Amino acid sequence: MFIEQGIDRNNKFWKYILGSMFIIGASFVGQLPMLTLLLFQTSFRGKTYPTTDEELLHFFEPNLNLFLLLISFVFTLGGICFVVRFLHKQTLLSIVTGRKKMDWKRVFFSFFVWSLFTIISTLLMCYLNPSDFKINFQLIPFLILVVIATLLVPIQTSVEELIFRGYLMQGFANLSRNKWFPLLTTSSIFGLMHFFNPEVAKMGNILMIYYIGTGLLLGIMTLMDDGMELALGFHAANNLIGALLVTSDWSAFQTYSIFKDISEPKAGLDIIFPVVVIYPLLLLIFGLKYNWSGWKEKLTGRIVK
Repeated sequence: MFIEQGIDRNNKFWKYILGSMFIIGASFVGQLPMLTLLLFQTSFRGKTYPTTDEELLHFFEPNLNLFLLLISFVFTLGGICFVVRFLHKQTLLSIVTGRKKMDWKRVFFSFFVWSLFTIISTLLMCYLNPSDFKINFQLIPFLILVVIATLLVPIQTSVEELIFRGYLMQGFANLSRNKWFPLLTTSSIFGLMHFFNPEVAKMGNILMIYYIGTGLLLGIMTLMDDGMELALGFHAANNLIGALLVTSDWSAFQTYSIFKDISEPKAGLDIIFPVVVIYPLLLLIFGLKYNWSGWKEKLTGRIVK
């Protein structure tokens, strides 16, 4: 079983604490290019140093800003590989799936399903609320965006999945020797990691229901399917298609997307609806396609090894 692959008497929980610190350090190293360019622009180009998150979001040209945000995840990926290989003596595949090799058909199926939903729902919102959106399309900047996003967004989303649904999921399983604790803990941490996103500052803490709910969805996918392939596809589609379709002045990703949301953001039923309606429907689709069974045991059972 996937979640059991990290359980070993020599693989103590303190190693996951140490490994997490190393991964965080690698992430900080990955942020040095942005910091260096920021200092260069303010010291030698006469720009004013950004003092708020909003100013920082708009400090660089959008494509450059996206590149600098995402490049840190390449360093983080290196940190994950190092920790898994040398601290835990595991292969990277062992924190990805319980199968003998990656099932790319699962990744692409999940990517296709959520991409289709994202595109249809976005176009529907634009049609029903035309005054909330404007065309933001610029051919050359958009093509550059497609290259940057296609290369780096899957790395960003894969890193987050490797950390939460892979590394920490197995780490908390080592600690608790059950499945419900890793599921709830990693989902909560995943949600809380988004607490300082500009979207939360703009729309309020109710948005945490969406983030924690999404973490729970991805965790359930991973445990029920004995691997994170479906979670990888979903997460990549969510961020990549979102970055290409819609941006706003208050979103974390400032991009040359096709549309720009110019409405005054407010959180309500549209935040809760995906968590309580769309996500269960998505789990039903995957469950029927991949013949999931034994839900209670796979999500809450004890681990005996």
